Amino acid sequence: MNQAVRARLRALVCGARTALRWRAARQDAGMVTSEYAMGIVAAVAFAVVLYKVVTSGTVSAELQGIVKRALDAGM
Repeated sequence: MNQAVRARLRALVCGARTALRWRAARQDAGMVTSEYAMGIVAAVAFAVVLYKVVTSGTVSAELQGIVKRALDAGM
């Protein structure tokens, strides 16, 4: 009987610790302002690079050719 009580108490204590860890993890979930700022800076930098690539002469001419071929295709 004593061993059964100890096992049950151990399970309750371990379960309570796990629940506390989950609660703490949920409260800490999400990004802080500095992480949002870094994400925005990275997104803007990627957008600038993508804009420069797409508006370059070679890529722009190739995209215009693709669009022209698509519009000229017969059905």
